[in-house]
Amino acid sequence: MKIHIKHMVSLRCKLVVKDALNSLGIEYSCVNLGEVKILANEISEQKREELKESLNRFGLELMDEKKSTIVERIKNIIVEMVHYSEELPREKISVYLSKKLNHNYTYLSNLFKEVTGMTIQHFIVLHKIEKVKELILYDELTLNEITHLLHYSSVSHLSLQFKQVTGLTPTNFKKRNIYTKRIMLEKI
Repeated sequence: MKIHIKHMVSLRCKLVVKDALNSLGIEYSCVNLGEVKILANEISEQKREELKESLNRFGLELMDEKKSTIVERIKNIIVEMVHYSEELPREKISVYLSKKLNHNYTYLSNLFKEVTGMTIQHFIVLHKIEKVKELILYDELTLNEITHLLHYSSVSHLSLQFKQVTGLTPTNFKKRNIYTKRIMLEKI
């Protein structure tokens, strides 16, 4: 059985979920961003409520509604892809998401827009810009290398998107060293 958890966007969230499951004696086989595979076919209503309360203390929510669950899975795939993968997939995001979720991309796109009020593409751009900020602040890669890593067509394309989202050029951002301007992943 799978359960889906909203706002689960980091490795720390995975640890919180594992701790909650262990403390409630709920056996699981796998904890991924936004999704847990429970060994049992069902969880008692009481255990489900206890898990819900335990997760809520850390800003996490059990998902019930099918539409919200799919949207949360889209978000988790994007977060994992942009922030935790060594490299972005080479295929189009529409193909990648369709394969991962076994749904038509038009359906996924329309559903995402309906539930969140933004397009999948805009959500990806916001996360890519957060990743660019992180990489700029680490100061280990050049802007050319960041451009290549995040599959931008050119440095000017990256710079244009960066300025549209942050109001600064990547160079100005680096000069100002605005670490406090980074947005928590859960807030994007």
